[in-house]
Amino acid sequence: MAWLAADADFDPDTFKCPVIGIGALLGEHDSGIHQHQRGQLLFTQQGCTRISLAHQLCLLPPTRAAWIPSGVPHRAVMQQAVDYRSVYLCPMLAKQLPAQVRVIEVSGLLRAVLEAMAMAPFDTDWDQGKYAHLLGLCLSEINEAREQPTRLPLPRDKRLAPLLNNLEQLPPELQELQQQVGASGKTIGRIFLRETGMGYQQWRQQWRLIRAIELLATGRSIAYCAFELGFASDSVLIAFFKAMTGTTPRGYFK
Repeated sequence: MAWLAADADFDPDTFKCPVIGIGALLGEHDSGIHQHQRGQLLFTQQGCTRISLAHQLCLLPPTRAAWIPSGVPHRAVMQQAVDYRSVYLCPMLAKQLPAQVRVIEVSGLLRAVLEAMAMAPFDTDWDQGKYAHLLGLCLSEINEAREQPTRLPLPRDKRLAPLLNNLEQLPPELQELQQQVGASGKTIGRIFLRETGMGYQQWRQQWRLIRAIELLATGRSIAYCAFELGFASDSVLIAFFKAMTGTTPRGYFK
């Protein structure tokens, strides 16, 4: 394993070993847009990471992992202090995992496996012994892991550019959006269904969920989130969160 300093220059594609693991503790950090020949599993033990992809945002909350397939351009922006592990898999191994970006729940077993893999020397033999077993467990756990609802597809239609200029702010109600972009509600609905697979209201609710997770993960209170995201009260936000994730905010971050 390489323990990386914040300013370290690291390229996993320069190594011959089929599996490369690293760890780091970073403050505010922006990776810039980049891609790897290898697939990457990024696991955050603490802190929150926003991953930008082509026409899509992914949020990586603490104790979850993001699988990024080979060759996918992405940008990772880490907020506050982020303690993470990354495991990079050669293209042949990456083909055994999903072809799309996924944010997954990390089981206790997968967490232990990732830590051991991240600690492995760069010249480890992954074809036999305990490391071969660890690799097999890792691939199996990733494929079977439950996906997290922290992806937000983004519309590409130029008429909706004003909506996407500042994704930190609560998206407007549909009537206000109609006035902003000069399109009818039906037109906006068709655009969202075609380009995101969701209606506008559903997309707005997904935005609220992701933003709530992001704010809570970076230390904001329930009361702050409820006000910031346009909920009438703390209890309304908690009920919304449970309806979307199956658990309360406290349960989600436990």
